Amino acid sequence: MYEKVSALVGSAKFRNFITALIIFNGITLGLMTSKSVMSEYGPVLVFLDWLVIAIFTVEIILRIYVHRVSFFKDPWSLFDFFVVAISLVPATDEFSILRVLRVLRLFRLLTVVPQMRKIIAALVSVIPGIGSVAMILLLMFYVFAIMATSLYGEAFPQWFGTLGASMYTLFQVMTLESWSMGIARPVMEQFPNAWVFFIIFVLLSTFVMVNLLIGIIVDAIFAIKDEGSEDKKEESHSDKKSEDIESLRREIGELKELILKLDRSK
Repeated sequence: MYEKVSALVGSAKFRNFITALIIFNGITLGLMTSKSVMSEYGPVLVFLDWLVIAIFTVEIILRIYVHRVSFFKDPWSLFDFFVVAISLVPATDEFSILRVLRVLRLFRLLTVVPQMRKIIAALVSVIPGIGSVAMILLLMFYVFAIMATSLYGEAFPQWFGTLGASMYTLFQVMTLESWSMGIARPVMEQFPNAWVFFIIFVLLSTFVMVNLLIGIIVDAIFAIKDEGSEDKKEESHSDKKSEDIESLRREIGELKELILKLDRSK
């Protein structure tokens, strides 16, 4: 029994079935946001949603049965368990937030698809570097927000009236969303030299810090790619070794047969 369940859980067909089920559930959850669709097919969609939850629950139970304690030591398995457990809790008025959190089950694609797991693992590995850049960026925001509040707070209280408002406005400037026509130029009408402040901030935050953050993530992705290519080289090298060993075995067998024939002829 254990061998059959273990073979089922570890098979590619079972994994592909769960992947297809997650994608199907994503489609049904999207349809359930439409009032017109729910008014016509609501009971069917609700039934399909609970059917998917039941299948996910059975899958988790089978995986716990196969992996036992090691299941709860794997972060990916714990994430699957958490998502399925949320889906099983009744979404009453006290737990109405759980209706929204049920959509998290779509993130199970990250645990099912190996390529996605590699990307997430790479992002997790560069968290220290991302954290360092984020701290520098936060410090820069704080310094420039103090400056902006002191310089432009009285003239533009809606943008720079408080420290929090200044940080949010500077975040908009960093994203380059209407920063020139919407913020910088109106400020420059009263403070002609304000362009110096905004250009320095954009150069430091957007073109330096954000690109540095993106560079760290890109390096992590390339590291995964290099590891994959090295694994393929190792696999091909091991395959070549096994082929060489097999050819040597055949040659040794032929030599043995030749020696036996010579002995018989004598």
